[in-house]
Amino acid sequence: MNRAVLRFRSVLSANTPARISFWVLAALYLAAIFAPWLAPYAGDDDARACSWAPPSEIHLREADGSWHLPFVRAVSYTFDDDARRVWTEDSTCRFPLRLFRDGHLVGLGEAIATPGRRVSDPSPAGRLYLLGADARGRDLLSRILYGSRVSLTIGVVGVAISTLIALVVGGIAGFAGGWVDGALMRLCEVVMLVPAFYLLMLLRAALPLDWDSRVVYFYIILILSFLGWAGLARILRGMIQSLRQSDFLAASRALGLSPWRILWRHALPQTFGFLSVQATLSIPGYIVAESGLSLLGLGIQDPQTSWGNLLEEAMSIAEIRLHPWTLLPGLFLFAAVLSWNLLGDALRDAFDPRSLS
Repeated sequence: MNRAVLRFRSVLSANTPARISFWVLAALYLAAIFAPWLAPYAGDDDARACSWAPPSEIHLREADGSWHLPFVRAVSYTFDDDARRVWTEDSTCRFPLRLFRDGHLVGLGEAIATPGRRVSDPSPAGRLYLLGADARGRDLLSRILYGSRVSLTIGVVGVAISTLIALVVGGIAGFAGGWVDGALMRLCEVVMLVPAFYLLMLLRAALPLDWDSRVVYFYIILILSFLGWAGLARILRGMIQSLRQSDFLAASRALGLSPWRILWRHALPQTFGFLSVQATLSIPGYIVAESGLSLLGLGIQDPQTSWGNLLEEAMSIAEIRLHPWTLLPGLFLFAAVLSWNLLGDALRDAFDPRSLS
């Protein structure tokens, strides 16, 4: 295992895409952990007057040529002849950006009057939208950060559960053999015959739609884990069968160790390299499955957020044309899925027996 870890480090150092993917994933997961601090607002903090507000313009200079620390202006909109919003900035005051404000990394300070002008009562008040706002005036960046907690963890937790089930079933089937092996493999085949995504939709649709999103999150993990273990269990069964006649297992039996101890302490650890690669390559599938359910309205529901349900607003061509920032959650989803795949490829190279010999 130590040789594999060293090999993985060398693969990362030599493989630029894998190294970039590793740091992208590290940044995404750190952002998910510190989302309440990094997000300018709470995920459900809305401002209806700022519905579909575009990304805020960061200014450094006033109209009179004076320079200031970064600031934004309050915005309001009118409708043009085609009933499209036309946003204008209130130039009578500015809202300076402040670090470490109200428990957030970045926030807005109090309104400062423009020299020579009277501070109006801006309607709406100053809001910081680094990536724009949604239909209810909620900050999209904040919702992406909070949504990453669901989209990024559901893959890791789901793969961990399905891998544990596959480890138990595949290990017992491969080591016991006989009728136990036959019964467990028939169970795996039944699970593998089920069309996964349609069963996922059916099982989720059978659950009450008014459940709290945290409960839905738990059940989605269970459903995804139930669908993902069978194929891996069959592979592990074959690996354990090939190890049964190996010298070190024969020595363990000669020492009088119990079959269970031989299986859990000596046979299954030999598969951990393969399992780490398989788990890494499986996580993107879980992320995409959850996002697909949420996109269809069967997963995480508003006001709770995931990258999938954030993309609901981008299902209309008209919305994409008028508010292109609604596609940004898809970029985060794409970056996470691609990074996990590239990292899985690096792990596969690191645990390749030919590279460890």
